[in-house]
Amino acid sequence: MHFKTIFKSLKNKDMLKKILIIVGLLFVYRLLAHVPVPLGDTTTFRDAVHSLINSSNFGSFLNMISGGGLTNFSILLVGISPYITASIVMQLLTKAVPRLEEISEDGEVGRRKISQWTRVLAVPLAIVQSIAYIYMLNQSVIASATAVTPELTSMEWTIALTAMVAGSILLMWLGELMTEQGIGNGMSLLIFASIVSSFPATFANLWANLTDTSAGTLSLFGWLNLPVNPTVFWIVLAFAASVIIVVYFLTKLNEGQRILTINYAKRVHGNSAYGDIRSILPLKVISAGVIPVIFATAFLSIPALIGQIILASNSDSVLAQNLVSLFTAPNYQTYASLYPLGLTWKWFVYPACLFVLIVMFTYFYTSINFNTKEIADNLQKQGGFIEGVRPGYKTADYLEKIVNRLNLFGALSLGLIAMLPFITDYIFIITTGSPQGLSLSGTGLLLIVTISIENLRAIDSRALMVTYDDYGKESKPKKSKAKATK
Repeated sequence: MHFKTIFKSLKNKDMLKKILIIVGLLFVYRLLAHVPVPLGDTTTFRDAVHSLINSSNFGSFLNMISGGGLTNFSILLVGISPYITASIVMQLLTKAVPRLEEISEDGEVGRRKISQWTRVLAVPLAIVQSIAYIYMLNQSVIASATAVTPELTSMEWTIALTAMVAGSILLMWLGELMTEQGIGNGMSLLIFASIVSSFPATFANLWANLTDTSAGTLSLFGWLNLPVNPTVFWIVLAFAASVIIVVYFLTKLNEGQRILTINYAKRVHGNSAYGDIRSILPLKVISAGVIPVIFATAFLSIPALIGQIILASNSDSVLAQNLVSLFTAPNYQTYASLYPLGLTWKWFVYPACLFVLIVMFTYFYTSINFNTKEIADNLQKQGGFIEGVRPGYKTADYLEKIVNRLNLFGALSLGLIAMLPFITDYIFIITTGSPQGLSLSGTGLLLIVTISIENLRAIDSRALMVTYDDYGKESKPKKSKAKATK
């Protein structure tokens, strides 16, 4: 990264204008995240949302990428998850449907068509998700209310549904406006802002616990007493060191890749010679990104959701109780209710299933997204080959072996990253008897690292463009004024 060039580019009015536009759009986004859905008593529904988030790891993930839209019960409650889902569906359909694959390969025009269809598909998905959220929250309110709660009227349904769908479409539009500025992906910036927006509250809670000296103060070598809680101080210190180590590991993991050298055969056409050059084919360790984690958490939320629906009608169902207890993500808020007898084998079911599903979905998504046979055919048509490997199906087999090895390491690493909250909770359970709510969100940190690197590269590229003329001026030698002598 050319940080000196980035700071220098801020003198450019066009660059500064684009950055200010993005900051302004992010400010508007954070304001919209606090506009409540016009549906009944906002406080009651907000409490229902809290219980929904605590009972589902997928709900916590959606709340994270929506910038607290779920917690605040705002019009951005659905967030950009419909657009993300539509993007994944269109990406899979592009590989499965030949006609869509032809359109996607039709240059900029084809990519615009695919993008437009993605936006259109996001609208019905937003409607379906909004209906599901309203129904689930209304049922939660009815089940938890001590008094009789009136049923929602058709007008209330329409207003709430319209507000939530409009919020999702508005968020999608804000992301498109950010992308048009050319210094980063708008949807990635929205996700980044959503995750970072929870940091002030986290730091405030840590500071309040750290400065709580009711249990004593920290003594340094017997001659200096710091006004901080000694236990919390060492926990925070270990937590900060762990975050630094994890971020370093995630950065290396995100940037890790296997470089293959591609040779192109020399071709003679008339008096001209072509080829006889070398190129590279980078293969990333984690080519699937966080999509396997999203798929796995969404898949595991289904059994718990089915169990909750059954319990709403039959509270004595043993099957429903087992589904909820086994497939609800264990954390400090659900630990006491789900495991009143302490740590049991049931606590390990959800983390183990999540780990296995992440590994499976990593292989599945990579196999669809990275077609080794297609790459081998393209190399053969262009006269390219890997040294020591025959073109054609031998190259495809060679690429598949390498990708499978990278997938093994990448899948296990993704699974380990997703296990970080459970590992930290397990350490606290062994040492203190219960989780403390101070867990490392590996998925959130991975998103932060990935989005930060992606957008820093975009800013760096833009900065090099706007300061390109300065390099020519700096490289020219300065003319010295010769003194005229008489």
